[in-house]
Amino acid sequence: MVIKQHFLSLISQNKLTRLFFSLMTTLLFITLSSSLHAASVTASLDKNVTTENEVVQLTLRADFSDTGNGPDLTPLKDNFDILGKSQNSQFSFNLGTTTALNFWVVSLMPKSVGTIEIPPIKVGDYASQPIKLEVKSSPQLLDSNGNPPVMVKTDVSEVEPYLQQEVILNVKLYTSVALQNANRSVPSHPDLVIERLTDDQMSYQTINGTQYQVITREYLAFPQRSGLITIPPQNIKAMVNTSTGRRMIKVQSEPLNLQVLPIPASYSSDTWLPSQKVTVSTSLKKTSEAPRIGDTLLWTINIKAKGALPEQIPTLDFNSTRNYKLYPKPPKFDSLKTVDGVTGEQTITVEVVPTEEGKLTLPEINVSYWNTESRTLNTASATTQTIDIAPLPNTSGQVNNISNNKSSINDPLPAQTRSVAPISLAKPTAKKEPESTQNNQMNIELTQNDNGFTLKHYLIAALLVFAIVMLSTWTVIRIKQKKTQAESNLQVPTLQEFAPLSTVDEQSAYKLLIECCLQNDLSSLRSRLLEWARHRWGDNEIHSIDDIKRLTSVHVTQLLMEAELMLYSNNPSHEWQGAPLAEALEEYTSGQAKPSQESQLKALYPNF
Repeated sequence: MVIKQHFLSLISQNKLTRLFFSLMTTLLFITLSSSLHAASVTASLDKNVTTENEVVQLTLRADFSDTGNGPDLTPLKDNFDILGKSQNSQFSFNLGTTTALNFWVVSLMPKSVGTIEIPPIKVGDYASQPIKLEVKSSPQLLDSNGNPPVMVKTDVSEVEPYLQQEVILNVKLYTSVALQNANRSVPSHPDLVIERLTDDQMSYQTINGTQYQVITREYLAFPQRSGLITIPPQNIKAMVNTSTGRRMIKVQSEPLNLQVLPIPASYSSDTWLPSQKVTVSTSLKKTSEAPRIGDTLLWTINIKAKGALPEQIPTLDFNSTRNYKLYPKPPKFDSLKTVDGVTGEQTITVEVVPTEEGKLTLPEINVSYWNTESRTLNTASATTQTIDIAPLPNTSGQVNNISNNKSSINDPLPAQTRSVAPISLAKPTAKKEPESTQNNQMNIELTQNDNGFTLKHYLIAALLVFAIVMLSTWTVIRIKQKKTQAESNLQVPTLQEFAPLSTVDEQSAYKLLIECCLQNDLSSLRSRLLEWARHRWGDNEIHSIDDIKRLTSVHVTQLLMEAELMLYSNNPSHEWQGAPLAEALEEYTSGQAKPSQESQLKALYPNF
């Protein structure tokens, strides 16, 4: 007791000592409080009983700050679709104690019906306890009128199209409720080339007392083989709000069957073009008011095919004649898309150089096609106006001189008195002329003799001509040497020097190209194509993929266009398949079609 009183007196007497003991007491309290807090992970559900296609919310709580990369949701993927995840953190301070709370809310969609266990979810070094969830079957979702809130319907413009004929595919989405996170399928089929036609069209329609919003999406489909082709059902998955909570719905349409007709036996043209209507127009433009031989004229040919893409229009052959030379440029493609379909347009510009004077008459342009409405073989034709070609100015003068000479030779000669020999060689007459007349004749003879060229004059003229020729030759050689030296200093590297070939011959390049197609390696397709094409046609002919399209078949061209569109597409749901391109290249290089293909042409268009 005496010792205790002495200790207290010491504390009261020393303020510094009292402060030290207060700090030690506070530190001991904080340490004890922290040791009483235990870290843990807690899992809970917003409902323990749910129905099929309804969303449940899983909440995870971690009572510590070191959570690492967050919860490991891998064990949930066996029985649930993970639709989304959000995170929230809270911090609290109480009497010097810091508490960290981390929350994660995970949206889950059960994959099956029955009792499902949510396994322990690990966060950092800790894990939660398992939870049971009961999933019951749900009846079909209907509104108060007994109608489904979402429907998908499809139809086509033609159920019996010809090979490569345009088919308009309509996909209509009927909705009477708001959709969230909707995911619509895209029509696809290995025997159909499909692309979007126009933007979505929206309208409203009342069915059995329920008002629906109708969104129509149109596609162009071109069948690539004859026979039965079944377009798979189109579906949509989306979230909707119901009285019991959010629910996912899955709706699909009925499949569609196309009975594709082959090329008719009565079709006699070499190129197959199914179209509703083909029109051809031509024009010849003068580059000068009075065109002459050697001038350049511009011949423009425009071909439009309704119900066909511009790549389906057959290419034209242009042959020069004795009257003119033709130099065609690569055609320009364009397409006009409306709700009624597509109209392909091909414009060809040909440079015409006349080589003879007179009337310039260009050949008639004929395009044969199969009329898909009347189902007959038709031919669209167009003629070009005739233009007068004038001769060259020098040629005209020569022709006039020749004609004048001919007329002078053909005209009768005037009557001669005594002799038609040159006056200097005329014999004197027997009749004596006056003296003055004889003197005049003598003067004329002397003048003629004085003006004549002697051998000395010819030698001097020859030496002068030889000197001029030698000087001109030396000047030309000197100019060529300077030009060659300048060109050697500014020599532009060839394509082979700029981009050397990595293969030794066409066969090895072709083998690498086929392997690239079979491996679906779209990123290497362009370089492999250019490598093979440069071996096959040379660097002077191949500068880009467009040159390969120009030199290969229509089928290869169409598949190359599809590959280009897939390369620059932003839609990751499609993957390029290179097997059709490999088969088309084999057919083109061998010149023989495979037995499994029934058409001579394969159209190529982008998948969207």
